[in-house]
Amino acid sequence: MTKWEYFTVPLLVHATKEILDNVGQEGWELVCVVPGPTPESLVAYLKREVTGS
Repeated sequence: MTKWEYFTVPLLVHATKEILDNVGQEGWELVCVVPGPTPESLVAYLKREVTGS
């Protein structure tokens, strides 16, 4: 059975691509983006497969 770990990261509007590129290099896959606590903020939900025991 596949096991996953999850991660949330705030997205800065002026640096969204850079943030997602960086976490993508670490193996994280974007699941969704939702509005953050303020109108100009976003939060990304990411997952990656847990490897090993």
